[in-house]
Order: sequence, then structure tokens, then C-alpha cells
Amino acid sequence: MANIPLDRYQELARFLRIRRERITPEQVGLPDNGRRRTPGLRRSEVAMLADVGLDWYTYLEQGRHINVSDEILGRIAKVLMLDAPERNYMFYLARKRPPIEETKPYSQVTPALHGFLDSLGTSPANVMDPRMNIIAWNSAYCAINGDLAALTDQERNFVWMTFTSERFRYIKGDEWEQHARRIAAQFHAGFARHVDDPWWSEQFNALSQISPEFREFWEAHDVLDAIDAPKTLRCPNAGMLNFDHVSFQYLEDPSLTVSIHVPHQDGTVEKMQRLLSDYELKSKERHALST
Repeated sequence: MANIPLDRYQELARFLRIRRERITPEQVGLPDNGRRRTPGLRRSEVAMLADVGLDWYTYLEQGRHINVSDEILGRIAKVLMLDAPERNYMFYLARKRPPIEETKPYSQVTPALHGFLDSLGTSPANVMDPRMNIIAWNSAYCAINGDLAALTDQERNFVWMTFTSERFRYIKGDEWEQHARRIAAQFHAGFARHVDDPWWSEQFNALSQISPEFREFWEAHDVLDAIDAPKTLRCPNAGMLNFDHVSFQYLEDPSLTVSIHVPHQDGTVEKMQRLLSDYELKSKERHALST
């Protein structure tokens, strides 16, 4: 038997047909007259609910090689009640890439993810949303960077912190410029992905006004993603600290990035233990004074 190569348009056609047949008229608010020859919705009903032409939708279900926009795919996904994995699968077949999601200004960090950060002990770690806002962190991260809970939302933005925090610049030491160029490049890449979101333009203007270096690095038009590499930080109370840096997307919400600094076994672990103990002691004292 000869091998038949898979065609993504034919796979898309089969996927749409199967999902259409699983949706009952009642689920989408349509009357069921009981005279349907096939299960689920009719093509004409999907076309009507998704506000597309019947002929066009028929072509799509026939596996014809036609172009389809993100907007129309989104409407079809809503009519067919696709969950997130199904929606991504449809976009990959139709567009060869996942859907462009709207930025969530207030992404949710689950208790499990908070617990994971806390379990890392002497490894400073944080979670960032698509706008590079630090929305969760552990005590080890604060032991180096200061109490993040005391900062404003703007000050907890990693790009803002990079270019405006004197403490952060001191900690990065000789590596600050290389880091700052990479962060400006990552901001560049994020802006391209969310070009219709006005927040990015507002943040760009604010950073440009407060930091000539940001504007200079932006003008270089580098576009880089995050890299995992050894990091050396300096701390006034502990000297030089050496880490391996690891970052990854959180499976439950791929819009979130988890960043971890793993201390080297060169004395850095012991230094982090002392810094962490000092920070937690001071935190308890602050809490006692506030109650």
C-alpha cells in the first residue's frame, strides 16, 4: 500500500467536520426541528453564526487551499466551542502558527506555581507575564533584589527595572550593558507580537523619556529571545554570586515565563543561605512592627 502524504488542508477539513457534528443546535441557541439527516450543525448554520459566506466555509471543509484570517478562525472556533488545545491545533493547520492571543494585563499565578517558587530555596526565581511584568517571586529573589512587594506595578516591570533601578544596575555590574541590550531587544520582539496593544507604545514612550540608554539600544533594532546562560551578580553584603539561569514557559499558561537562577557550588549556595536568612528575619521584624 502506497504512503499517502498528509495534507494540512485536508486534516483541517476533517477536524472542522468532526467538531461541527459534535455541536447540537440547542448549544448555540438554534431550534431543532428534528428533521436533520446528519448529526450536529449544518454547514450553513456554522457559516451564519461565524458571519462568513456559505460557499467560503464549504470550501474550507472541502480542504481547498484558501487563505483564512485570524479573525475568521477565531469566530469559527467560538461557534464550534473549541477549547484552547483544539483552537491552537486549528490555527496550526490553517495558518501554520498558533493564534495571536490578547495580552492579559493581570495573568493568574496558580497556588501550585507559587508553591514551586517557594520550594526552590536558595534559587532566586520569578514569574513574568507577556509584558515582562514580574507577577510572582520567591524570598531568594527578594534577598538579592529587595522586597518586590514594596514596589509599584511599574517598578516591577523587568524592562523598567533594568533601565531605571540603580540597585539592579549595581547587582548586574559589568554585565549590565549586555543584559540591558538583550532586554531592549526582547521588548522589541514583544512589541512586534502585540503591535495593536497601546500599552507597548505607552511603555516605550515612558522608557524613552527616562532612559537615553533604552532609546539607544532600541534604535539598534536587535530582536532577541531570552537565553539561558551563566550569570554573575554582585551583592554588597555577599560579594560575587554565580548562577546558572534557566527559563521556561509555564505549561498551564504559556503566556507566563518562569525564570530561575540556580546557585553554583562554589560558595554561592552558602552565601545565598545567609542572604535568605537575613531577608526572612527582616521580613518577620517588619511584619511584627506592622501588626
